[in-house]
Amino acid sequence: MAFKKFTADNIFTGIAMLGAGNVLLTDETGAIEGIVSKEEAGDDVEYHPGILSPGFINCHCHLELSHMKGLIPEKTGLVDFVITVMQQRGFSEDVIYAAIEQAEEEMMSNGIVAVGDICNTAHTIPQKQKGNLHYYNFIEATGFVPAFAQKRFEQAEGVYSQFVNRETSIVNNGRASLQSAIHDSRFTCIVPHAPYSTSAALMQLINNHSAGKVISIHNQETKDENSFFLTGESGFIKLFNLFSIDISFFQPSGKTSLQTYLPELDKAGRLILVHNTFTSEEDMLFVKNNQWANPPLGNGSLIWCLCPNANLYIENTLPNVDMLRNNGCNIVLGTDSLASNNTLCILGEVKTLRSNFPHIPLEEMLQWATYNGAKALEMESELGSFEKGKTPGVLSFNANLDELKRLI
Repeated sequence: MAFKKFTADNIFTGIAMLGAGNVLLTDETGAIEGIVSKEEAGDDVEYHPGILSPGFINCHCHLELSHMKGLIPEKTGLVDFVITVMQQRGFSEDVIYAAIEQAEEEMMSNGIVAVGDICNTAHTIPQKQKGNLHYYNFIEATGFVPAFAQKRFEQAEGVYSQFVNRETSIVNNGRASLQSAIHDSRFTCIVPHAPYSTSAALMQLINNHSAGKVISIHNQETKDENSFFLTGESGFIKLFNLFSIDISFFQPSGKTSLQTYLPELDKAGRLILVHNTFTSEEDMLFVKNNQWANPPLGNGSLIWCLCPNANLYIENTLPNVDMLRNNGCNIVLGTDSLASNNTLCILGEVKTLRSNFPHIPLEEMLQWATYNGAKALEMESELGSFEKGKTPGVLSFNANLDELKRLI
């Protein structure tokens, strides 16, 4: 069997950084054969300056919002951002489909191989059927009024059924099992949008439907989210009033949003908390005392997804990453959407984190971007690390984290 042979100044395996003198071997389809010394590798070794890495995992994206790139001003705060998104959805399907295709091409060129994608519609299905990337489809349910919970859940079920029942004609291209995820219920589930937009009644329906699966929720992205549940005084009142949503029934819990909703999502196999910009040490203590910190779920089942460029775009602030690390949080990375980001590039997210948290080892951040992400989306059997038999993709980039090349 003919092997492809790659070497670099460093090889990041997905878990550890190996220095010079090592060679990555793959077969013609990109399946990993192993890592050997230069002496064992023999001739015809391709040298790429910088770092070799598995392909990146984008754990949080809204591909269907790609047509909104550049439409929303930066640093408006989340409440005004959400209002604008809700008001700007009226585009023609041709525009939406073209933007989705272009955005996926951008992710591929930026070394992304798998995506945890938020879906409110079926617009992304035609592009996903092409099998270019692996997807975990998070079908989002929203509705804060308890009386409408069943109706809103049934609407989400309608989108869900379009994903899991859709016939496909995916070409294998050497990526056998995960590429069929567009019609595989293992990689599609119904999830809540956010605590301020999902009633407890709707949470319960979602919790039962998505038992044992990976689910996600936007968590503590703005101070207004916590204040809404602590006191009821919040910028979100403006949103509810604007769209004539009567929330006179609502009584603040007197706790942060995380402490309010987390016990309602106790049946998921893994829970991805996205953004975490205003998560506190008090919230960390609550998590440690919650069922997520105990068997059978365990703390490893709670995933903390960082989207730093979107946080700067919307709220102009970043999560307390050191606090998350100090509490042993399982961290992954996402890009959010082109409505809240200038590009869909996980390496760009790493660069932003490096510039703001230079003391965190690059090796650790790259693990967030590769192996941790693959495990969070339950795709670690094929992606995320250079282990024999996997097809994680092979990337090359320099020490400045640019000049990215996708080798496989």
